Amino acid sequence: MIWNEAKECMSRDELHHLQGKRLVKTVNHVYHNVEFYRKKMQSLGLEPGDIQTADDITKLPFTTKDDLRDTYPFGLFAVPQSEIVRIHASSGTTGKATVVGYTRHDIDVWSECVARAFTMAGLTKDDIIQVAYGYGLFTGGLGAHYGAENLGATVVPMSTGNTKKLVTMMKDFGATAIACTPSYLMHIAETLEEMGDIPNIKLKAAICGAEPWTDNMRKQIEEKLHIHAHDIYGLSEVMGPGVACDCIYHKGLHVYEDHFLPEIVSAETLKPLPEGETGELVFTTLTKEGIPLIRYRTKDLTSISYGKCECGRTLARISRFKGRSDDMLIIRGVNVFPSQIEAALLEMSGTTPNYFMIVDRVNNLDTLEVQVEVEERFFSDEIKELERLTKQIMHTIQQAIGLAVKVTLVEPKTLERSMGKAVRVLDKRKLV
Repeated sequence: MIWNEAKECMSRDELHHLQGKRLVKTVNHVYHNVEFYRKKMQSLGLEPGDIQTADDITKLPFTTKDDLRDTYPFGLFAVPQSEIVRIHASSGTTGKATVVGYTRHDIDVWSECVARAFTMAGLTKDDIIQVAYGYGLFTGGLGAHYGAENLGATVVPMSTGNTKKLVTMMKDFGATAIACTPSYLMHIAETLEEMGDIPNIKLKAAICGAEPWTDNMRKQIEEKLHIHAHDIYGLSEVMGPGVACDCIYHKGLHVYEDHFLPEIVSAETLKPLPEGETGELVFTTLTKEGIPLIRYRTKDLTSISYGKCECGRTLARISRFKGRSDDMLIIRGVNVFPSQIEAALLEMSGTTPNYFMIVDRVNNLDTLEVQVEVEERFFSDEIKELERLTKQIMHTIQQAIGLAVKVTLVEPKTLERSMGKAVRVLDKRKLV
């Protein structure tokens, strides 16, 4: 598997034409096979013939995660059960899980997209890729696994659970790449440091996803492990990891537009936004058979650009995510995203990317405490130095989010580590 220039370097006109053809086919598919979409389109006075080009996408209705839950488990499937070869599902933390099904063709497309992402990160069939996402109903583990196999690389299906064993295998097997969440990779880096094994590994690249992370965190990972770290994006409802990935220039994540049609809309009005403006990312699947989705609202906040990248690709690029509209905290009327805290901390010396936010309400006033891990040396220095650093962090965070916060400094490895998606916030207002 190599970089497919025919797919990734099309002119915008060629790509737009291909998207139009595939959109027409997808709309016909769901209209005739999914009652949910047929009723939605009929309620808007739409028929499949009303969709002729990719520009007609705005005529179509949106799909939300609630729609998947309301049609649980298989109400949005567009093929008979006999054609579904695999099922994945989300965690269902708010009740019912969101369930997705894949045909053999869907698995092949998914594997190809992840392989293209790994190629974008500089990997080839000669690499040994350690997959440290969770396997099972979560799409991360098997998505990365099949993509690495499609690439022709050697796969180490490590999953998560035993970090010391993971780093031992990384060293013994000579793994040259790892796929995992960025927060778990930071924990792996800490474990390698403790074992004195960073000089003994052959790692050259990491492909990280499943949670938002800042560019500063990427640079810190690269400096700690002496590797290149790439951001891979996906979501189980649309496919899984491999919807987009960043190249060596890290100037946005390239979307595989031959399979996914992206839009940026206002989270408030749902009207399309122009290139460069931040809004909610919306996807329409163009080649999916099992559960095609029309204008799926991801809740992820980003912007999009269509200019040709330095790497030569003409695929649209989405910027690093500001956060999720449903992760946004409103504290004393101010919109706050955890990624803003992370970015502020990583601009400072002496701090780590490990933090925890506690939101509470005292005497009808919202409060925010940020617990921050700092280097061990600050706890052996004079108390004045600790006080100085606390005030500095408070000022930096206040400048970033526009709110006064309480900062509590804690020693290294105090905050709980996650082997999956990192948990950064406890909102006690929701527990009252």
